[in-house]
Amino acid sequence: MTAFFWLFAVLAVAAAMLAITRRNGVAAALWVALVFVCIAAQFVLMRAYFLAAVEVLVYAGAIMVLFLFVIMLLNLDEKEAARLEGPRLHAAGVVLAALFLTGLVFTVREAGLFEVPIGSQGSMLPAGETGNVARDLFLEFLLPFEIASFLLLAAIVGAVLITKRRLT
Repeated sequence: MTAFFWLFAVLAVAAAMLAITRRNGVAAALWVALVFVCIAAQFVLMRAYFLAAVEVLVYAGAIMVLFLFVIMLLNLDEKEAARLEGPRLHAAGVVLAALFLTGLVFTVREAGLFEVPIGSQGSMLPAGETGNVARDLFLEFLLPFEIASFLLLAAIVGAVLITKRRLT
């Protein structure tokens, strides 16, 4: 089981790297869909079947349709896509990537991720059961959930306003 975990982990990281290096937005979105499927497979390996189903239905299904809708709604042509590149944008990307990796390393170290024996029966907690997910979502993580909902709504409204401005 540990070999499958690492297989899906490496596949997810490779697909994520391919997603952020693609120039075509639709191709990048399809690589992100593969990342979501790999994460769902890891949930299945951890016996969190509900989370795996939610991952496939919500993220690989609904969120990817939303991404593709926004990509097609924006309809960037070659001149506008070239305008989005430049040394300042690349420098900002490097800074943001460094901040992200620093946060990721800190989180992994503090969580003790590599101290847990993956695949052993002792580490199998019923974290993926519906009741536990609902309790955590609505008690502990309600504010981050609402913030994520608001950010998605703001992104949709922004895409519609950009498109409307371009059409008029």
